[in-house]
Parts: sequence; structure tokens; C-alpha cells
Amino acid sequence: MKGIARWKLLAVLAVTALSVWYLWPTYRFYSMTPAQREQLRVSDPKKLNDLRKSAIHLGLDLQGGMHLVLEVDRSKLNAAEAKDAVDRALEVIRRRIDQFGVAEPLIQREGEDRIALQLPGLTDRERARELIGKTALLEFKLVRTAEETRNVFTRIDNFLSARGMGGSTAPADSLLRRAPLTGHFMDLGASAFIRADDSPAVEALLATPGLDSIIPSDSQILWSDADVAEQGVTGRSLYVVKREPEMTGGSIASADARVGLEQTNPGAWGVSVSMTPRGRADFAAVTANNVGRQLAIVLDNKVNSAPFVRERISGGSASITGGSFNIQTAKDLAIVLRAGALPAPVHIVEERSVGPSLGADSIREGLTAGLVGTAAVVVFMVIFYQLSGVIAVLAMVLNIFYLIACLAGFGATLTLPGLAGIVLTIGMSVDANVLIFERIREELRNQKSIRQSVQLGFDRAFRTILDAHVTTLISAVFLFQFGTGPIKGFAVTLIVGLIANLFTAVLCTRIVFDMMLNRDVKRLSI
Repeated sequence: MKGIARWKLLAVLAVTALSVWYLWPTYRFYSMTPAQREQLRVSDPKKLNDLRKSAIHLGLDLQGGMHLVLEVDRSKLNAAEAKDAVDRALEVIRRRIDQFGVAEPLIQREGEDRIALQLPGLTDRERARELIGKTALLEFKLVRTAEETRNVFTRIDNFLSARGMGGSTAPADSLLRRAPLTGHFMDLGASAFIRADDSPAVEALLATPGLDSIIPSDSQILWSDADVAEQGVTGRSLYVVKREPEMTGGSIASADARVGLEQTNPGAWGVSVSMTPRGRADFAAVTANNVGRQLAIVLDNKVNSAPFVRERISGGSASITGGSFNIQTAKDLAIVLRAGALPAPVHIVEERSVGPSLGADSIREGLTAGLVGTAAVVVFMVIFYQLSGVIAVLAMVLNIFYLIACLAGFGATLTLPGLAGIVLTIGMSVDANVLIFERIREELRNQKSIRQSVQLGFDRAFRTILDAHVTTLISAVFLFQFGTGPIKGFAVTLIVGLIANLFTAVLCTRIVFDMMLNRDVKRLSI
């Protein structure tokens, strides 16, 4: 077009087309009803996942979710292990949450030994707590032989009897006669079976001060991880195992939840574990050297299962079954095994939940505030600057469009402070145009032609606009650099909005004025 630089028009068209491209997934995702999303999840889960990832993510304050602060317990670590324990725990938790499917979580270190988490959209609190806080220390330990186990329990019985805990009048007497600790040993391999009703009392007995001193230093006593039924009686088993593991979870390459891993219970869920090349070699050596022995699979100091080694296993595969696995718990265990074990226990010291209804209220109130503010700006600009005010409003709409498209393209998370940044951008957008329009008015009052007034107005206002935007941009960069959480969200929105505003106020508005001047207007509506 005459009087309009072709590169300006092409730049605006290109940026607009790119914005439409980035915003389409957001429109597609949020325009779907919950029923449509569920239908797509069943028919094509990968497509739904890709669509969700490409859409603008809503922060914790807009869609609800969980806020957690975890404390890493480094008290039992040596100096070398404690030095980077928090950083290692942070990476393990990050991997777990990534596999859990939380969109755009915020995971960052706070202070010396704390980790702060924000998990938008997460509503299953108990599952999240279990998944994040589980140590997931997987070990393969040899079970002591039946004779070695019996000797340990006999020594324990003698220790307790010497302290008057086995006398005929003692409250624990009936318990000890029912439990295998007195020699009534139910031979279930190299383990002792404790009835469910007796388990709390036996745990108390095993916590007797000084008891550890009579247990061989290279052995330890571990419980099974869940109640099972033996000969019609429900209870748990006690194992005496070698203290040092033969292998650890570091040898695991992958873990998957599967059904049908137990031959005796084909419908039960479990976790199938595949090992690394080094792990396969170690596992083959362990099984070859211990044929006929029980090899306990120990998860977080609980014996998940203790199968007998029948032959050398060279395939590098193992199964974790039994207990009360269902599809969800099996998947969660597979997640934590793939992500690795935490280097130290973590404790939840702060927890806040934001319900979806509160998030919906935040969105509604934020949008209401934005719409009311925008409407007031529109009315002012149209009344005060007439047709030029309409042009400024169109540039403002285009500015918001570009801003939201950039957020979608960056994969940014929109929070309530982010909405405040958008509203602030609206004000700065019209402010730049006000500067331009006032300069044009000033030139017109100085008896300049319309074309000269527009030219000089844009040229002379540009430096002021640039200075104002650069100074605000510097402040926003520092907010992003040193701020956390919502402050960063506000800073990102403000930075993108400032850049988009420069583009629309200086380039897009100028194109519209150039198009008007091509028609040889006699009076400029400004």
C-alpha cells in the first residue's frame, strides 16, 4: 500500500498469525466440556495430554490445588551425604511429580532444609502426600536360614524372660505363648507369623531397651508390609534378614504397574521391575550364589515379599506383589521406583489446599475487575480522542491478544498476580497512545499539516514511550530474578505485556494512521 512500509504490514500479519497458532490449543482445551475431555481421554489420551500441555496453565490460585512445604531430615546422614541431600531430594520429588502428571508445578528450595511445592489442579491430597513423602528405599536382602532365625528368636525370648516379661503372671504371658517368640514357631520358611491382634504388643516388646544388643550386628528384624492370611489366621510375618543389602533400587532401569504377576492370584496388581545392565549382572551373581535361599524384596524397611531363589536369574527382572495393591497404588509405587529413593526422610511441615470453587471465584472476580477497568478505559478513550481513541482501543485488544499468545507459547502459568499484570498492561497500552495523540494534537495546534503532525507526533513521542517502557522493564526483570512464585508470574506477564505494547502502540497504530492518511483526510478525529 502507498505510504505504508510493506515490512510493517508483514510483521503485524506474521505476529497475529503466530498468536492464533499458539492460542488455538488453549481455546480448544478450555472450550471442551468435562464430558468431552473425558471422552477424549478414553479415545486418545495422548492427544488430550498434548492439548493440555500446549494450553495456558492456570496457577494454584485460579484452579485450586495443594501447597506443601517439606522438611528434609538430615539428622541421620553423615556430613558428606547431608551436604547435598536437599538438592537430591528436590530432584527426586521433581521427577515423581512430573510422572504424576501435575501441569506446571512450582518446586523450589527454601532455606537450608526445606522444599516448597505448589501443585495446581491436584485434588487427591492423600495420594499426593503418600507419593511425595514416600522414601521408596528398595533393597534386596538375604533372609537368614530357619535355624539362624530360630536362634535369634530364642535369644530374644531369653532376654525378655530374664527381665520378668515371660512369667506366668505377666500380662504378656498369653501373647508370648501365642507368638513364635517363645518357641511356638510356625514354620513358614525362615519367618515367624504374628497374629494381627498381637502385632502391636509384639512391636512394643521388640522396642524393649537393650534388645538390639543381643541381635547379631550383621542382622536385623523386619516386618512384612501387609496383613496376610495363614491357616485361616490374619497377621504379619517377622523376618530376620542380613543387614547389608545385596542390591539397592539404584540398579532399577524401569518399573511398571502390571496385573497378573502372581501365579496364585492372576487378577492381582503388582510392579514389574527391570534392571540396568550392571544391575542384571549383580542380580545374576546374587541368585547364582544363593540358590535355595530366600531373597527378601524390602521397600522402606518392610518386606514386600521373600521368594525362594530356585535358579540363577539372568534376565534382570523382578516383581513386587502381594499386600493390598490396586491399580492406583501399583502405579504410584512404579512412579517412585522410577524416580528413585529420597536420600533422607521428608516431613510435611506446612500444607494448604485451595479448592476449585475458590479458584473459580478468583477467576470470576479477577475477570470482573479487568472487564470493568477495561470498559472504563474504553469509554474514556472514545470520548476524549474520538476515532483515534477507537484505534487505541483496537491496539489495546491486539496487545492483550499478543500477550496471552506469548504466555501460551512460553508454557507459562497464569496466576492471579498474572491477571493483575494484564490489567496493568491495559493501562500502559493506552498510556503510550495518549502520549502519541497529545503530541499529534500539539503539532496540529502549531499549524502543521495532518501528515506532518502524525509523523512528528509518533517520532517525538517514541523516545518518551521507550524510556518509560525500559525503566518499567528493568524493574520487572528484577522482580523476576529475585521474586518467587506469584511475584514471578506478575513479572513475566508485565515483561511480555511491555514488549507487546511497544509493538502495538508504535507499529500497529502507525499502520492504521498511515492508511487513513492515504485517503487524504481533511480533518483528523483526535
